[in-house]
Amino acid sequence: MASTNVRQLLACWERSGKLLRIRREVSPHFELGAVVKAVKGRQPLLFEKVRDYSMPMAVGLGGSKELIAESMDMEPADLLPRLIAAIVQPLPTIEAQRAPVHENVLTGRINLKNLFPVCTYHAEDSGAYYVSGVMVVKDRDGRKRYTSIRRMQLLEGNRTGILISSPELFGQFREMEERGEPMEAAFMFGIVPAVVLASQISTHLFHADKLEVASALLGQPLPVVRCKTVGLEVLAEAEVVFEGRILPGIREPEGPFGELGGYYGPLTEQPVVEISAVTFRNDPVWQTILPASYEEKVPMAISREIALLSSVRQVVPGVQDVHVTLGGVGRYHAVIRIRKVQEGDGKTALLAAFAGDKDLKHVVVVDEDVDIHSPLDVEWAIATRVQADLDIFIVPGAKGSPLEPSHNLRGVSAKMGIDATVPLAEKAAYRRTHIPGQDEIDLARYV
Repeated sequence: MASTNVRQLLACWERSGKLLRIRREVSPHFELGAVVKAVKGRQPLLFEKVRDYSMPMAVGLGGSKELIAESMDMEPADLLPRLIAAIVQPLPTIEAQRAPVHENVLTGRINLKNLFPVCTYHAEDSGAYYVSGVMVVKDRDGRKRYTSIRRMQLLEGNRTGILISSPELFGQFREMEERGEPMEAAFMFGIVPAVVLASQISTHLFHADKLEVASALLGQPLPVVRCKTVGLEVLAEAEVVFEGRILPGIREPEGPFGELGGYYGPLTEQPVVEISAVTFRNDPVWQTILPASYEEKVPMAISREIALLSSVRQVVPGVQDVHVTLGGVGRYHAVIRIRKVQEGDGKTALLAAFAGDKDLKHVVVVDEDVDIHSPLDVEWAIATRVQADLDIFIVPGAKGSPLEPSHNLRGVSAKMGIDATVPLAEKAAYRRTHIPGQDEIDLARYV
C-alpha cells in the first residue's frame, strides 16, 4: 500500500532494510551534506542526532526511480504512465478530520534558526538554506493550488530569502507586488515522494492542482487542513509547515549557492518571505534534500519526460519511450526511442524535443532495439550509426536554462541533435549480432 506520510514510509523502509540510520552526531554545517553525498542521495538516511537540535532528519527519500515507485506501491516502469494518468484525472483532496501538523502552533516572535536544523551545504554558499520545502500558493483567481520547491536562505528572525525561478510564478508575484500586496505562501517539510514528484510537473503545460495529482498517484485523497495565518491548505500529515508572505518591494542579497549543475550560482537580489506561523507534529521528523543529488534530479527528470513524450508524440507517432538522463543533471540531456517508419522521423523528433523544452541542450534519437536507459547502448548506437556531417545538427543562439552556467554567462544556448537511427534503406547492414540461447544461460551450470 502506498505511504501517505513520512512516518509510514520510514517504517516501511526500516522493515525492508532500505533505511540506514546514522547514529553518530553530525553538524548541519557541511558534515551532514558530506555524509549524504557519500551515497549520492540515493539511500534513505535518518540522522538521529543533528548538532544543536533535538529532532531526527530524513534525507534521500526519493533518490531513485525504484524508491519513488515503491513509495507509491508501483513498479518503476509504471511511473511515467501513472503520472500522465494522474495529471489527466487528478483526485481531489479531502478536508482532514484530524490534522497532526497542527499539534503544535507557533506564532508571534519566531526565530527560525532555533527551531529546526538548517544546513550549509557547500564551501562557498552564502549561508544556511532550506531546500526541501514544498511551497503551496494559489493561482491568480485563488482557486487552484500550485506546488513547487524553492530554496530559501535563512535570514534573521522569522525571515528567509526565496529564489523564484518559475517565470509564471514570478510574474504572478510581480503583479501583486505592483499593487503593494504580499503573496501568501506555505512551505511543507516532511512529505512523501509523490508530493515532491507532483510538484515538479510543468505549470504552464499542465494546469492541474498538484496536490490532487499527488493524491491520484497515491490512489487515495490526501487530507488537507487550512493554515492558521494564511488562506491556503496544506497536507494534514506533513511533519512541519511554515506559513508566511512574500513581501512586496523588499530584496535581499542571495547567493552564491551550489546549483543543480554542480557550479555556484551568482549573488543576486531576491524577494523575502516573512514567516507568520510554524506548525508541526509532536516529535517531528525534519527533512532535507541534498542540492544536486539524485533526490533532486530524479523527480525533475521524470516530470520532464512527460512533457518531452507529449511534444514528440504530436509529430512522431512512433515514439516509444524517452529518458531525461541524470548525467545531464535531470534536465539538459535526453534520449528518445522511436519506431522509425520514414526518413526524417529522427530529426523531426529532435526538433520537437527542443521546441517542447527550452532547457534541453543535447538530444539523441535511437531505434527501438536500443536500451535508452543504458549509457553503453546509447553510446554504441552513436558510435556505429552516426556520421557527423549527415546525422548531427546544431542550432546556435537559442534559449536555454538560466541555471546552466554556459548559458547564464552568454545569454543563449546552442542545441545539438544527434540522429542515431538506422537509414531505412540500409537496415539489412545494421542487424545486431545475437547468439541463440544466450539469454537463458545459467553460468553456474557450466562451472
